[in-house]
Amino acid sequence: MSDQADELFFTGDDFNRDTAETIVSDALSGCDDGELFMEYRQTEALSYDDGRLKSANFDTQQGFGLRAVAGETAAYAHASELSNAALKRAAGSVAAVKSGYGGTYSAHPPGTNRSLYEPDNPLEAMPFEDKVRLLQTVDEYARRRDSKIVQVSISLTGNWQFVEILRPGGFSRRDIRPLVRFNVSVVTSDGERRGTGTYGVGGRQLYEEFLAGDKWKVATDAAIRQSLVSLEATPAPAGEMDVVLGPGWPGILLHEAIGHGLEGDFNRKKTSAFAGLLGERIAAPGVTVVDDGTIEARRGSLTIDDEGTPTSNTTLIEDGLLVGYMQDRLNARLMGVEPTGNGRRQSYAHNPMPRMTNTYMLSGDKEPEEILASVNNGLLAVSFGGGSVDITSGKFVFSCTEAYRIENGKIGAPVKGATLVGNGADALTRISMVGNDMALDSGIGTCGKQGQGVPVGVGQPTLRLDKITVGGTAA
Repeated sequence: MSDQADELFFTGDDFNRDTAETIVSDALSGCDDGELFMEYRQTEALSYDDGRLKSANFDTQQGFGLRAVAGETAAYAHASELSNAALKRAAGSVAAVKSGYGGTYSAHPPGTNRSLYEPDNPLEAMPFEDKVRLLQTVDEYARRRDSKIVQVSISLTGNWQFVEILRPGGFSRRDIRPLVRFNVSVVTSDGERRGTGTYGVGGRQLYEEFLAGDKWKVATDAAIRQSLVSLEATPAPAGEMDVVLGPGWPGILLHEAIGHGLEGDFNRKKTSAFAGLLGERIAAPGVTVVDDGTIEARRGSLTIDDEGTPTSNTTLIEDGLLVGYMQDRLNARLMGVEPTGNGRRQSYAHNPMPRMTNTYMLSGDKEPEEILASVNNGLLAVSFGGGSVDITSGKFVFSCTEAYRIENGKIGAPVKGATLVGNGADALTRISMVGNDMALDSGIGTCGKQGQGVPVGVGQPTLRLDKITVGGTAA
């Protein structure tokens, strides 16, 4: 934590830290858990479209959220005004949760000396004029690449967040969290058809880490390639077939169809398809899935979660066996296990809950070429767009943004309109080959749950899934 942060945030004539600590201690006396979460955040977003800067926004937010937990009930109050008066009002609001209740306050989270990212502010490290000049350069470069390109859209977003968590007894944890993302979208046309392509990069670093020199060309070229492939794509076939998933971003299917079902709250309430299955086989042998919030500078990584618990590398599925869930403090306490550092919230205005960080499948022992060659007639899914999943049943539907036919063990023509339909628990058992090429996504994931969005990472190696239902548009 920098001296500058100590001096600038969470201080002032209307906020006295000693008084705040007393208010928090009194408010949480007799509760099982709870905390004061204070946040200061700067955000910016630049959008470049149709050859010009369309928008440039900058915003600063500050506020707090006070939570009191009694049993499995949590009361929450928040305000954008950081003052002792506002904190007293919040304390009065959450007091109802402990009426007639006498709990024992939980032990504090352990400390940590590590830091997974530098505290530098990415919004200040690169001058505004340089950001605009970069967007213009990317636009000009993209439009020169191919005569079929009719539209280029570029965005640059940054976030610098400072949080402090106070608990009774003088407990305090602080963290500074940078986050940036660069995205390029391209539309191509041959006069009759249109193709689209999108690619982005990001993480908890400065803009320069992704964009210095010619690094931005990687994302730009990828978006152009995907758009040109989309332009040539034919309607996807439909039916049950073998499907090969590429490495990296296709792990979003794993995240949505399986990951949410392994979060502690759904399993404690027995609304997950995986509830009560600890120690049992839920996936094919060779399948190991982890949630790892400790990877340096990754989009889903955190030094501490939003309850103050250090993040961890949590094994969820090991060689096909279910061995763990992702836990925040409330659900861990009620289930009699340790928190895993997965208590996350969108902002000070939101309650924490168990959420994923970077969720991915580990590598297996198959060469990607061997997996592809094993499929006589099927589908290769390289990238996904939107999707939906029902946590209780595990049923999912995902649309492919880049996919190809597999014909006689080789990549065939690109297809459009392909969707994968299935059940997460069932899909785990249909994995017959796991590649040795695990890759994480490029740093673009945002996960939604109960109206809250948080940055996450996904990943996987090349996978073969046997007999998956594919929805298509081919006649």
